Amino acid sequence: SLAKKLYKIDLIAERHRHRFEFNNAYQEKYTAAGMEFSGINPESGLAEIAEIKNHPFFIASQFHPEYKSTVENPHPLFMGFLKAAFDSKNVPAKSENRSAVAEPQK
Repeated sequence: SLAKKLYKIDLIAERHRHRFEFNNAYQEKYTAAGMEFSGINPESGLAEIAEIKNHPFFIASQFHPEYKSTVENPHPLFMGFLKAAFDSKNVPAKSENRSAVAEPQK
């Protein structure tokens, strides 16, 4: 998963302060539509990280990555987001996605 690539470890611990959770009753439908739940709380079984594969950077978390991020040691999710933004800016646009440009009529 993208989260595993960014963290470079198998098990993470993050600060979770939400009163709302993902409803696992919908997990199968979301998975069928392309969402991967790549981070599951081992104690509660609830989704903590969700991703969409084949997307430049779609990763959602139920925790607060900003609490562990510092100027000297930015959080892996923030660094991954910045890298994805930089990489997508440096990819030439596909010809079918370019705006049409017309020369003025004489």
